[in-house]
Amino acid sequence: MQFGERIKELRESQGLLQRQLAASLEIDTPMFSKIERGDRRAKREQVLKLAQLLNTDEEELLTIWLAEQVYQLVENEAQALQALKIAQHDINQANTK
Repeated sequence: MQFGERIKELRESQGLLQRQLAASLEIDTPMFSKIERGDRRAKREQVLKLAQLLNTDEEELLTIWLAEQVYQLVENEAQALQALKIAQHDINQANTK
C-alpha cells in the first residue's frame, strides 16, 4: 500500500477534509492533495504529525513512507534486488551490535 493511499483511507474513514489536515501540517491544500496522490513526498515530521492527527500507529505510517522512499530510489535499477539484499544484511548487522 502506498503512503498517500493509506492517509487518504484514514482521513476519509474519520470524515476529515484535506484542508483540515493541510492546515494542521501548515501546508496548503493542493500540496496535501499531491501527497495523497503520491505526486509529492511527505517529510518525516509530517508523517509523525499525520499519525497523531489520524490517531493511527506511527510505526505503520513511517514504515509505509520509508518503503515508498526506498522503492522510488531503486525502482529503475537493474541491481535493485541485489542492492536491497546487501542493505538488509547491513541493517541486520547494525541491529545486532
